[in-house]
Amino acid sequence: MRFAHLRARDSDHLHLAVIDGSDAIFVHDLLDPAPATLQGLIDGGDAPLAMLRSALAEDRAPRHPLGEFAFGSAVLSPPAVLAVGLNYAAHSSELGLKTDAAPTVFTLWPNSLTGHEQTTSWPRTLSESVDYEAELGVIIGRPAKDVPAEDALDVVWGYTVVNDITARDIQFAEAQWSRCKSFDGFTPTGPFVVTADEVPDPQDLHIWTVVDGHTVQDASTDQMVRPVAALISHLSQSITLQPGTLISTGSPGGAGYSRDPQIFLRDRSTVTVGIDGIGELTTHCRIVG
Repeated sequence: MRFAHLRARDSDHLHLAVIDGSDAIFVHDLLDPAPATLQGLIDGGDAPLAMLRSALAEDRAPRHPLGEFAFGSAVLSPPAVLAVGLNYAAHSSELGLKTDAAPTVFTLWPNSLTGHEQTTSWPRTLSESVDYEAELGVIIGRPAKDVPAEDALDVVWGYTVVNDITARDIQFAEAQWSRCKSFDGFTPTGPFVVTADEVPDPQDLHIWTVVDGHTVQDASTDQMVRPVAALISHLSQSITLQPGTLISTGSPGGAGYSRDPQIFLRDRSTVTVGIDGIGELTTHCRIVG
C-alpha cells in the first residue's frame, strides 16, 4: 500500500489517503474512527492497517483523482528525523570527507519537513551554495532497541523519498550539520510512503536526481556503505527507535558542490529526486532578498 497526506488546493487541512494508481481514497472514508495522519496509523499497530486492507478490498469508498490535490510532507510529526551522512563512498569522497568506522548521524529539525511540488525558499544573505541530496527514507514501525541486523528490516513500516537539501557553505563552517540542513523546507519528503512489503530489498533500488532538466545523480542503494539493516541495528544500540521515526539513509555521488563547474540550486530551480518503485519528489526553489 502507499499513503500520502493530501489537501484541497484551496485549503491547508491535510487528510491521510491511500493512493491507488492515479486515485486517492481517503482513510476517513474507509475507517471510523480513522487515524488523521500517517503517524496515527503507525501508532495504531497492525490492526488498523489490516482493517484498511479489508475495507479497500470491498471497494465501496469514493475515489478522487490525485491531480485535484496538493501534497503535504509524507511524514508530518515523526518522533525524530535521523539523518546519516557519508553513507555512499562516492559522496564522501567528492566532499573530501572521510567515511568513519561508525555512521555519521545527526538530526533534522521538524520545521524543515515539506511536501511534493512545494516551494522551498531561503535568504540569499544566508546561503548561495544550496545543494540537493537524493536519499531513501526509512520509517520505523514499532519500538526497536538492540535489534540484530538480521532482524532489522522487520521493524520497518515503510519507505519514502527524501531530498536532504543542504547549505554547503554553512555545513563546512560549523562543527555540526543540523542547521545547514534544517532551514524551513529543506527536508522535502514523499510524495508517498510505501509499506515495507512492497519493497522486498531496500538495497536494490535505483535512486536519482534531476536539476533543471539535467540528471545529476544516478545510482543504486546497493552502493550504501552501511545498508539499511545495519543502520537500524547500529542506531537501536544507543536509543530506542520509536514508531514513526524517519531515518534518511544518505546520498550517492553527484552532489552539486563537487561538480566542475559547481551546480547549486538557483532562484526558480526545480529539483526532482526519485527512487524507482517509491516515487518522484519535486521541489521548486526561490531565493529571496
